[in-house]
Amino acid sequence: MNRPAQQQATWIDISVPLKSGMVHWPGDPPVLIKRTSDMERGDRANVSRLSMGSHTGTHMDAPLHFLRKAKAIDEMPLSVTIGPARVIEIDDPTSIKPEELRPHHIQHGERILFKTRNSSRCWHSDAFIKDFVALSVAAAQFLAGRRVRVVGVDYLSVGSYREGNGELVHQTLLKAGAWIIEGLNLAKVQAGRYELICLPLKLFQGDGAPARAILRPLRNS
Repeated sequence: MNRPAQQQATWIDISVPLKSGMVHWPGDPPVLIKRTSDMERGDRANVSRLSMGSHTGTHMDAPLHFLRKAKAIDEMPLSVTIGPARVIEIDDPTSIKPEELRPHHIQHGERILFKTRNSSRCWHSDAFIKDFVALSVAAAQFLAGRRVRVVGVDYLSVGSYREGNGELVHQTLLKAGAWIIEGLNLAKVQAGRYELICLPLKLFQGDGAPARAILRPLRNS
């Protein structure tokens, strides 16, 4: 008996690997992963020290990241980032705008992941790319009005570095109840509907945390 197509589908890892010296947000702690015990040096086991900011690589933002006395990352309900999601491909090379979102008829409670040119362009470099594609303030307001559950982007922030709108974009989404996934790599993913699992590290009272995110195509997507 054949298993359903959904079960046969392969999971796609949309996380970026964590490594020393990798790209990080300007001003955040750099990434250092150092082997402190090494079997090649005669130690009995391999053990590494991790040093990085809480918003490194593929990660999630808790409301506490930009809102006072808001929920921390360890208070996120697991149902937020486990379930159906939609990948929407953005053609605009500069920013995500409402004009490109309206035809997709985004609904209340959806998990929306945006695939832009960032996925194929930005992750090849350990240097920070300043002109990455991010949400415009108007797009953040549009998504907030739709009361989406999750917004995911394929570089280090939902807000633009060059436009300097990061705080406002974050606050607009977080105040509307959206949880944010940043640092995705969607280069191997086509637009469509998927099953999403994204679980951040359970950091007590964390403003954010690194996460592992995976997708599996849904049938008839």
